[in-house]
Amino acid sequence: MAPKNDAQKIAPETVLDFLRETMPFNELEDQTLRELARHAVIDFIPKGTVIFRQGESEVEHFYLIQKGGVKIYLTNDEGEVSLKDFRGEGQYFGALPIIQNARANLNVETVEDTFCFLFSKAAFRHLLDTSPKVSHYFLRSLSEKLVNTAYAELRRHRVAPRTESTLFLFSSQVGGCIKGKPQTIAADQSVRRAAARMAELRIGSLLVTDPGGKIIGIVTDKDLRTKVVAAGLDYQTPVTKIMAAPVQTIPAHAVCFDAMLRMMRRRIHHLAVEKQGEIIGMITTHDIMLLQGTSPLYLFREIVAQRTLEGLHPLARKVPSVVRTLIEEGAKANNITRMITVLNDHILERLLTLLMEDLGPPPLPFCWLLMGSEGRSEQTFKTDQDNALIYAWPENEEKREAAANYFKRLSERAIENLVACGYPLCPGEMMASNPKWRLPAPEWKKQFDSWIRTPEPKDVMHSTIFFDFRGGYGDISLANDLRDHLVKSIPGQELFLYHLARNAMEARPPLSFFRNFIVEKDGEHRNSLDLKTKGLVPFVDFARLFALKHGIRESNTLGRLQLLHEGGHLSAEMYNETVKAYEFLMQLRLVHQLFKMEAGEQPDNYINPAQLSELEKQTLKESFEVVRRLQNHIKQEFRLTER
Repeated sequence: MAPKNDAQKIAPETVLDFLRETMPFNELEDQTLRELARHAVIDFIPKGTVIFRQGESEVEHFYLIQKGGVKIYLTNDEGEVSLKDFRGEGQYFGALPIIQNARANLNVETVEDTFCFLFSKAAFRHLLDTSPKVSHYFLRSLSEKLVNTAYAELRRHRVAPRTESTLFLFSSQVGGCIKGKPQTIAADQSVRRAAARMAELRIGSLLVTDPGGKIIGIVTDKDLRTKVVAAGLDYQTPVTKIMAAPVQTIPAHAVCFDAMLRMMRRRIHHLAVEKQGEIIGMITTHDIMLLQGTSPLYLFREIVAQRTLEGLHPLARKVPSVVRTLIEEGAKANNITRMITVLNDHILERLLTLLMEDLGPPPLPFCWLLMGSEGRSEQTFKTDQDNALIYAWPENEEKREAAANYFKRLSERAIENLVACGYPLCPGEMMASNPKWRLPAPEWKKQFDSWIRTPEPKDVMHSTIFFDFRGGYGDISLANDLRDHLVKSIPGQELFLYHLARNAMEARPPLSFFRNFIVEKDGEHRNSLDLKTKGLVPFVDFARLFALKHGIRESNTLGRLQLLHEGGHLSAEMYNETVKAYEFLMQLRLVHQLFKMEAGEQPDNYINPAQLSELEKQTLKESFEVVRRLQNHIKQEFRLTER
């Protein structure tokens, strides 16, 4: 599509300032940037304009969004729309058709009034030919499209659509879901006035403003019920006495999935939507429920409202059906595991809360520790229990005995109820019900120190599970203090890191010299390969090894990789390759496990490559090649020799 008649030439300095803040142009030399800026024009495109039509539009320009946003979608032969992406400030479209010298492969439509910098096809191609970094960036985007296509094949072949509704959680931006300007109330107004105003406007919240008009808090209909009516508070009380502050916000460009997760984690029902530092509206859990019929919020509310342990047990078994919808509609592995983690965490919190109501308050502060995949927030449909318990140091023998008795009863009943919820026992008994893993904080530090300073093979194995811990319930400061101790203790412990590096080399990728899959020859899993042990574990081991080496607190694998990259310990190329490969393997594992469950079988990690499409096989092989590169990096970094 050629620029419209109102496309304008623009001062190169204006374009330069923008390019210097935008990937991948910010990596170019100044002279190259100036030459590119000289070719730019700016175009204003009103909301609702179709810029490209798939299969029809000739693409004559590369578009870089300066302000506003577009939606990118496909239309099939029946006219059904499949939404692919939203793109906003600093993002682009038009690169792929120019690289492929083809017509537009997708529809592109503005979702708000939009300004774009336009660069001619010739100028963009010249940039690709003369700037390897830029060329690599856009060609890498092509490989990402290959992976995304493989994701689509996974869903199409193995997850039959169950509903006709489109899942909007990953495509709708919160800014598009607000229903009007935010409503406010002055800080000196009474709670009676706040209630009357909410009833008048038929809304569930008001933002509280100071005399200067600055937003200082929020008051909700729940605050009126619990803090005023239930507590018998005087109706003339100023709203500042019951408001929550500061106001929790989310950027307008964030997708609804992120808003939903944030509200679930923080147990709130309202988020202020922020754009360029200004609050432009509110989004609520109700808004998100209206967007998606089978919302995880329904299950979340059931869990939080449950009053008995027996009633909690079947709720945990509903998690797969909720997560199924996310997979069905194209959610990536990271989003799926985040959702599973949030739901599982709430089940654990409710379970332990109900147990403590029965047992009475604990004699000492404690924290329930989650380890392994739970500690990394990477649970799938097949997750054994890996947990422990840490508590404050008993000041005398009486306290010591009381703590030992209480936490023994609590942990044993918790493990028993977690099994009833569908979380299997750990075969190695790495659970809080085992007295070895139920210790005061100083004893935990001593245990960690012994594994680090005199590493034996069994100690290294323990560290790969225990060092991925996070606090799951209780006094989280105990878990944070233990993490601080670990982060300070490991850097410089070369012998321990050497053994950990050795351990990370154990699981070799299942590819032969000629890039054929190496599968089990006989037994229950004949002709299959273990996707977890051979594929995912090497990524987890790599991220853990280097996170511990560089004193990184994060336990999640993708989070560790990101921090390693940001800290200069992982090149951009290796980081991007690693993330793509890891996410594809996680996606393949999740879809496989869901397929097994819906066939009435137990979920496992064994994939038969013969049942994959050619594209899936190709992507799987590329992912295993990334494992080889990671292990070569470990080998060089720690000067390892072949055993």
